[in-house]
Amino acid sequence: MAEFDIVSKYLVQHYPDDFARFALGRDDVEGAEVIDPEQLTVKARQADSLLRVQLGGETVLVHTEFQTTDSTKPPMARRMVGYIGRIVEQYGLPVVSIVLYLRPAAGRRDPGHYLQDRPGHRILVEYQVIRLSELDGQRILKSGPVGLLPFVPLMRPTGPSADWLQTCVREVQAQPLDQATKADCLAGMSLLSGLLYARETVAAIFFKEGLMDMIHESPVAQYLTQQGIEQGSRERAIEDLLDVLEIRFALDAADPLADRIRGIEDSQRLKQLHRAAIQVESLKAFQALLDADE
Repeated sequence: MAEFDIVSKYLVQHYPDDFARFALGRDDVEGAEVIDPEQLTVKARQADSLLRVQLGGETVLVHTEFQTTDSTKPPMARRMVGYIGRIVEQYGLPVVSIVLYLRPAAGRRDPGHYLQDRPGHRILVEYQVIRLSELDGQRILKSGPVGLLPFVPLMRPTGPSADWLQTCVREVQAQPLDQATKADCLAGMSLLSGLLYARETVAAIFFKEGLMDMIHESPVAQYLTQQGIEQGSRERAIEDLLDVLEIRFALDAADPLADRIRGIEDSQRLKQLHRAAIQVESLKAFQALLDADE
């Protein structure tokens, strides 16, 4: 999992009301509650964010996927059908789904829907496509939700683009936020800005503003470090599982089954599969177990 995904998910988890209002385009959102994304996995892909909110007396689910590039295998529309279908199956509640594209070039060909126009078997699943580069960054800086402030450098700039990142940093510094929240916003901004600006440019601006200590000690940075440790544990679990399958059943590293295993995010599930790989009588039996879990 890239650091950009980790930071984006952290911000949703810690500022759920902000993201729910942004996704729904309404202010009358109450009691946003984070649903553990491990409960929503489709073909070894874990959903990025799922929130349960109260909207006009109705319970609604807000599903968000963060993308830095275009999804091609499978295309984003097919992925969203899987996510939305699983959400409906599991919760039976109204769903609002969005795909949030972080890089300017991403998402231009995303149709925002999946359509099977077969007579008698028509399927239409719609979702909202939001490209940050098309949003007014200055409006978010002045009045937008706090949880979105770290994303503002990726939005449409006001004035010369070369000065935009520094403008964003100084605007957030001037916000009447408590120290922990301001540290969250600035640390998130420093990391997400790497999607658009050279790392050297980002570091120079934050160093010039005297913010490096605040960033390194921020809750976001601590969370990112912890997730990095857990990611290392996941990678080791994948390696151990593939070793067992190679030794017992001569599974080739290029086999599609190996690719499926590398895509599994849940470390606990990997441990369970590792135990199963030691015990099953054949590779076919192992694959049947893997299929049954998806």
